[in-house]
Formats: sequence, C-alpha cells, structure tokens
Amino acid sequence: MELKAIRQEDVGSTRVVLLSRPHRRNAWTGRMHTEYRWALQQADGDPSVKAIVVTGDPEGRAFCVGADAAALEGHAERGGYDPGTPDDLPMPGYGVHPAFDADFAWHFGLTKPVIAAINGAAAGIGLVVACFADLRFAAAGSKLTPAYGKLGLPAEYGLSWLLPRMIGLGRANDLLLTSRVVLAEEAREMGLVNYVVAPDDLLHHVHGWIGEFLGPVARSSLAAAKRQTYTDLHRDAAAAIEEATHLLDAHTAGPDYAEGVAALVQRRPPDFP
Repeated sequence: MELKAIRQEDVGSTRVVLLSRPHRRNAWTGRMHTEYRWALQQADGDPSVKAIVVTGDPEGRAFCVGADAAALEGHAERGGYDPGTPDDLPMPGYGVHPAFDADFAWHFGLTKPVIAAINGAAAGIGLVVACFADLRFAAAGSKLTPAYGKLGLPAEYGLSWLLPRMIGLGRANDLLLTSRVVLAEEAREMGLVNYVVAPDDLLHHVHGWIGEFLGPVARSSLAAAKRQTYTDLHRDAAAAIEEATHLLDAHTAGPDYAEGVAALVQRRPPDFP
C-alpha cells in the first residue's frame, strides 16, 4: 500500500506507526483509517516486530485532533455518516473472537502490545485510537477530549463500552457526558493514561520502557497475556481459569519456558528468540 497519511519506522524490534498529516495536525480521514489498519496488520504479522508504538507526526504538533473538518462538513451535507474507506479494508486482529471483529476492537485480536505515545492533543477519534491501545504514555500538558458531544454526535467507536472498564463508571461519565478537555496530568489521575512524560523525552522514554520491561518477556507470553486479558472481559472467572490452565500446559511444553527456567536456575537474563 502507498502510504500518504501514515509513516512508519523501526527502532530495534519496535515498529513506530506515525499518524502523519502534519498540515492538518494529524487529523483523521478515511485514507488514514485504511492505512492505519494496514500498518498494524503488517506490524502484527512481522516476526521481527515485538511491540508497536502509535504516535503523531511531531510536525503536526498533536497526536490526532480528531476527524478532519472537511470530512465532518461532508457528513452534514450528505445527511449521514460516510467513513470514506474502501470495501476491502485490511482486517488486522479479525477472526480471533467475535467481539473483536469491529472497528478499533480489532486491536484486542492483535498478538503484539500496542502502546500509544500521545505527543499532543488527542480528540475524538484520536482519543479512540489511544484508548484502544494497551498502554498510554502522554506528553505533559497534552489535551485529551472525546469531543463528540460538542459536535452533536454520540459516543464514538465503543468508547461508552471501553471507558467504564478502563477508569470506572463515574469517571467515564465525567468524560462521556461532558466531552470536556482533560490535561495529561488529570488523565493520569483518572487512570486514562499510564504515564506522563516531559514532551521532549516522550519517545525516548517509551523506547526505554519497552526495552526495560518488555525486553525480558517472551513474545509467546506477551501474545498469550494480551489474548487472555481481552477475551476474559467477555467471559466468567471459571472460564478464564480453565483457559489459563490449558495455556499453562501448552507453554510448559515450549522452548520459551525451558529457556526461562534455565535462566532462572543459572541466574542470568533469559535469551528468548
């Protein structure tokens, strides 16, 4: 695919996907939506990639300010929503669980952790992209808002399902009913973001965190834990325990477990393939 609204680069075993329409503060379009799905599908299927970072093109001085204003005007003129995407969209994460086979919920079907590096304003669908990541690092002072309420729209792309599970019902309603702006620091207190970092140090900090905390973890363990986490949201505790027991049996027969135990006995860091 020819990329016009997305850029990507590799830093070690991390694939960095940049939302890149800097002249429009990385505003979302149907083209960006299509390229974003393609980029994450490629990253998830690439054996050299261990983690995925999603961020905004720094030239755009934002993470993603939401849907492009021209697209919003087009919806009003047509009297209905037009996503502006082709019929043959890439399908990353699909086929894992029926609950994941929808826009942005497909993140839950990926095998690799996705980390949002929020390097500026994240509004509307920009906030949606960040929230469907597994972890969020935000530059200090960044502004986050659902935005849709002030456009006369409903909660977008499952935020009404996701936010109560992320930050609790009361805090979710604070955002869902008001569409107000919260700064990264308040978002951290709410549990909406995991870490707040100095703006100039954001990506460096994220890459350092990945190296320190994900580096020693087997890829098979990352994939299994992610799959368990999101699948377990849709089943009861007994079913989750039964699945965990099945996975435990499968993993103990594998090479990653053998290496992990050997490293523990020999008091050295594990060397997973």
